[in-house]
Formats: sequence, structure tokens, C-alpha cells
Amino acid sequence: MRPKISIIGAGNVGATAAHWIASRNLGDIVLLDILEGIPQGKAMDLLHAGPLAGFDVSILGTNEYADTKNSDIVVVTSGIPRKPGMSRDDLIATNAKIVKEVTEKVVKYSPQGILIIVTNPLDAMVHVAATVSGFPKHRVIGMAGILDATRFRTGIAQELHVSGKDVDAFVLGSHGDAMVPLPRLCTLNGKPITRLLTPEKIHALVERTRKGGEEIVNLLKTGSAYYAPAAAIMDMVDSIVNDKKKTLCCTVYCGKEYNVGGFFIGVPVKLGKKGVEEIIELQLTTEEHDAFQKSLEHVKSLVNAADNFL
Repeated sequence: MRPKISIIGAGNVGATAAHWIASRNLGDIVLLDILEGIPQGKAMDLLHAGPLAGFDVSILGTNEYADTKNSDIVVVTSGIPRKPGMSRDDLIATNAKIVKEVTEKVVKYSPQGILIIVTNPLDAMVHVAATVSGFPKHRVIGMAGILDATRFRTGIAQELHVSGKDVDAFVLGSHGDAMVPLPRLCTLNGKPITRLLTPEKIHALVERTRKGGEEIVNLLKTGSAYYAPAAAIMDMVDSIVNDKKKTLCCTVYCGKEYNVGGFFIGVPVKLGKKGVEEIIELQLTTEEHDAFQKSLEHVKSLVNAADNFL
């Protein structure tokens, strides 16, 4: 029996995630949205692509949460996207209410599932979903660091004129301007990029990574990024359903780890069939530690704001 993967929100991110997940034959898909006809039409269109693209999974479009029953994984993309001039934090009031309502409905039908939260502001929305669901913390995960890291990897690859697949990168902290890329631990085929690029080039790449989402929003004008976020979702789903135990940067609950003290924040984790199976603690320099703590303070402020809507 194939895994069942429900995606809440059939907008650009949700529909593209369904496409990526189907293309890998990772499981049967339920695509849900409140707008009548939209998830049904997109699911049908995607299903028609199967014989040509080489995938063979069930794809159901629906407006009914009952159709998500007994999902192994539920991906929540619901919420309003950023517009030019907006930060992720500006979305908190509207999206906290949406994520709260979605989570209540999802857990009713899939009490044993794993939640992957994508809605911004990410760190706070994962907190909302975890609080509302009451799920064990290892079953509530945010998609952020994978996306930030792939943006960093892409920038490094372009600068060095190499394949992005040969670049490894870590990005910790909150999903936003306070994220913490770690150039010291970024490598090209095992070689630290600090030996391959000047400090000025690295600083520019770090800043572009931090502003990557904003740059795309400003270019699109009427929406935000969706191809790369959807691919990041697919990577998480793949590691979970196939029990790959890949080390990926995700937003997860940290207690004593990194001295976080009980908040959801981006760190490297091992993802397997149980969800978060291990938090990988990196040895940070004083400068990296200070940047991470600053990022944590930002997360705390977002969580306090989100709590007003619970």
C-alpha cells in the first residue's frame, strides 16, 4: 500500500509540490483547497501527465477534509503569500488563523500523521500547528532551511561555475532575514568555500541568500517563490516515506539542543519514517553562536505574536 500524502492548499506551492511528489512516485496524493474546482482541475491535469511523465499514483482533488483521512504526511501550504514590500512577518495575523483552522481539521482525520508546515512566517506557524495539534514534537516539522540552503548552494555554484549538486551548505535559525548561513561549513566536493571565494564574495552570497525570497517576490510582483519551495517539500517527503534518514535543515522543536529552551527553529536533523529522528548539533563558533541567538530572539518575538491568535 502506497503512502498517502495530503497537501492543503492548491496554489502554486501546493500544486507544484504535488507535481514533484507524483514525479517521484512517492505516494498517493490528495490536493485540497477551499476553492471549488481548483484542486479538482489541477489534480486531473496532473493525473493526465502520468502516462507521459512516467508516474503512476492516485491524485485526488477535493474540498473535503474527510478525503485526507489516514494520511501518512500532511503538507500545509495554506495562507496568503507575500507581496512586494512585505516581509514574511507581516503575514502573521492572517496566516496564524488559517494554520490554526487547517490544523484542527487535519488532525481530526489523520491523528497519526506527520505535519510539514510551509506557511509563513514559518517558525511561528510551526509553533501554531504544534500547539493546536498536540502532536509529539517529532511529528511537526517546518520546511525552511532546505530552501535557504539550496539558494545558498545555487549562488555558490554560479560563482564557482560548478554543479550545485556538488555544493553542500547549512543554513540555521529562523526562516527570514535573521537566518544564519554557515560559510565555514559550506563545501565544494569537500573543499571549504572559504578557500575558494573571497570574504567579500561570500558576504554577498550570504546576503543574497537572506534576501532570495524577497528578490523573487519583487520580480514576480503578484506572488512568491514556488518551484524551489515545492522541491524542498518533495525532498522532505522522500526522506520520510522512504526512511532515508537524510540530514536536512528543517524547523523543529529544540529544547536543550543549541540551548534553544523550547522553541521551533531551523537546525540540521535526520528525517526518517518517524519524522525527526535526531537533531544534529554542530559546533558553532562564537560569531555563529551569537548570530543563532539573535535569530532565536526573533523567533521568540514571532511566537509571542502568534500566541495572540490561538
